[in-house]
Amino acid sequence: MEKVLILLAGYPATGKSTFCSLFLERHPGILVIAPDDIKEEVWDERGFDDAGEKERLELEVWHRYYARIGRLMRTGGPIITDYPFSSKQKPTLEQLAEEYGYRSVTVRFVGDLDRIYERSLARDLAPSRHLGHLMNRYHKGDCLEDRTKADYLVTPELLRWRCETKGYGSFQMGELIEVDATDISRVDWGALVERLEECVAREGS
Repeated sequence: MEKVLILLAGYPATGKSTFCSLFLERHPGILVIAPDDIKEEVWDERGFDDAGEKERLELEVWHRYYARIGRLMRTGGPIITDYPFSSKQKPTLEQLAEEYGYRSVTVRFVGDLDRIYERSLARDLAPSRHLGHLMNRYHKGDCLEDRTKADYLVTPELLRWRCETKGYGSFQMGELIEVDATDISRVDWGALVERLEECVAREGS
């Protein structure tokens, strides 16, 4: 497994991070990069005072993300990246893959949006979730004891709008594996790891 970009795409809160961890248990040398990690890094460094400022920080987030993807690709090793990718990111990712001679494989997680919203909300309300995801004002060290009072909690309508209008459920680069993640407990993670291994091997043959 050398120059391959594995994109864990699709709807939020569908087990992409869980799958990534399981795949890394079998392939510990793979480099991982996630835009959400970079968002949290930028939020902690800069902070933001309103929705407009938060949106402007997105430019810095994606600048860092693409620069880091390029640096990783220069090493020539396999890369996993995890995000609800859309057509917005696709042209730059395709350009980087072509420039550095990478082939791509997409694992796309989809499912019933009502069920997925329940998991998304539970994730946002968990203390481990970075507060910047839930707020229109955030600076490092801020706390919110009752997270149901956050001013940027995703509603069912917003989640559906994002998934349907941004094309989270149609994103694809390279060969596609699609996963119904309506009920994460019913996903055969071991079989999914094997499918991805077979796909990567087939792509590289």
